[in-house]
Amino acid sequence: MSLLKTIDPNPAFTPRESTPTPERLIAGSPAFKTWAQDAARAKGDTVRTGVWEATPGETRSIKGETFEFCHILSGVIEIAPDNGEPVVYRAGDSFVLKPGFTGVWKTIETVRKIYVIID
Repeated sequence: MSLLKTIDPNPAFTPRESTPTPERLIAGSPAFKTWAQDAARAKGDTVRTGVWEATPGETRSIKGETFEFCHILSGVIEIAPDNGEPVVYRAGDSFVLKPGFTGVWKTIETVRKIYVIID
């Protein structure tokens, strides 16, 4: 097993497709694609990496105990933390959603991101 993993931003394999659960859907009819590219255990945590894409719509984002780093490859989103000001992210931007985060994720233009999730 290699200890170096390159994340392909345009994977050729078929993604897992999904939609938000009814209790998380706020507006629109967003569809999601996930190209999971790696998973590993580290000090009791699971670290997952890959590429994720979403079409326009609004959903509740609830991180629970999950830490997520995101790097936007294309598209535009707005994230509004509960009791906080909305922040717009677009291609080239990176951010972290820390454990306990709750808010609204609004995909304005179809977004594609690289993710690193630790849970």
